[in-house]
Amino acid sequence: MAESLSSQEGWLFGLKKHLHDEQYRPGYVGLCIAAARNFVAFLHEQNIAITEAQSTTVESYLKTARPKRGWRNRRSTADEQWRRAQKNGIHMLLRMVLGQWPPIPAVATEDELYRQELCEEYAKWLAEMRGLAQETVAERKAEAGRFLRWLGKRVTRQTLVIDIEHVDSYMKSRAESLQRASTKGLAIYLRSFLRWLHTSRRCAQDLSLCVRAPSLYALEGIPSALQPREVTNILSIAKQDHSAIGIRDYAILMLLAEYGLRAGEVTSLRLDDVDWRKEVIRIRHRKTGVTSWLPLLPEVGEAILCYLRQARPKTSFREIFIRGIAPYRPFRSGSSLYSRARYRIDAAGISATGKRGPHAFRHARATSLMLASVPLKEIGDLLGHRSADSTLIYLKLATEDLRELALEIPAEVKP
Repeated sequence: MAESLSSQEGWLFGLKKHLHDEQYRPGYVGLCIAAARNFVAFLHEQNIAITEAQSTTVESYLKTARPKRGWRNRRSTADEQWRRAQKNGIHMLLRMVLGQWPPIPAVATEDELYRQELCEEYAKWLAEMRGLAQETVAERKAEAGRFLRWLGKRVTRQTLVIDIEHVDSYMKSRAESLQRASTKGLAIYLRSFLRWLHTSRRCAQDLSLCVRAPSLYALEGIPSALQPREVTNILSIAKQDHSAIGIRDYAILMLLAEYGLRAGEVTSLRLDDVDWRKEVIRIRHRKTGVTSWLPLLPEVGEAILCYLRQARPKTSFREIFIRGIAPYRPFRSGSSLYSRARYRIDAAGISATGKRGPHAFRHARATSLMLASVPLKEIGDLLGHRSADSTLIYLKLATEDLRELALEIPAEVKP
């Protein structure tokens, strides 16, 4: 049964307040409220409670409400824009009322429920017994879920049928679309899950010993890096963009270029990590768990201060860098900076080979320090490395210096 009109108006009022609080533009607020109001009216006509709405309900509304211009060509740009505007408002309303949207799909069978239970128990073991990072746990859990779904009917609460042929077939099917490094990671994740199945006595045989992976040799490749003049050019072009997003991107690029930070270390920076009086900045190296206090370089401090004073949206979040469009929230992860870094590299007209994201600046900084004869230990400390082996890879970037060390080929081995 549909809800009363007073309840519907209450939800619409709550949605409008939410959009204003999140600082959406007035025009966008109007579009979202209009879409939500029309959807609520549709539910009332169909005698459907909003708490019972499903994805199919939204699609039914869009079919009945689609403007005439979209009937002739459903793939037209105007029709797609209309659908996007409608869905944004409707999904926001449903997320506010139901707490989550889209709804979590119900488990269809007992076998699916068992597979979910296995994955949850495996993830708990990885976190509590192995002490792995949350991101690593999520990646390994996802791979375990893919493997169990691939096995299908072989995995039930009563039986768990896995043999070497199944493992080989799965590895072959997954590796077809992966590069060598990714295939190596797949093998590590699969070994971990198979080992857990054995130690938890769900599988009599330890099949982790049967997982084959390509060989990766230490320091076999040369990491890609921007040249110093290219970094200078990128920073110069970015500094000329005086928009709010331009000021923010310039501050981010300065941190990447001057300190060689990882993208996740930049997005996790908080306001209290900068001590303006002592002129130091705290960096939490999430990959290694190390915390560093580094001198706050004047150029970097000025870029951050300019962003805080002129471009940072008003928000209660303590992270320094905030998304440039509503809702104004911190970046979800370091990977969110990839598109921004690539955009700035392309804007400078640089055709970089290899890495084109934030990590290219990290490699460039390591190279410049090495060419300046900075000791490896100090470079490793700046980059947040726990082992000198992690820093040694950057030696290969100093190609001109390495050429001077090359030995002549003896005459007897020359063709």
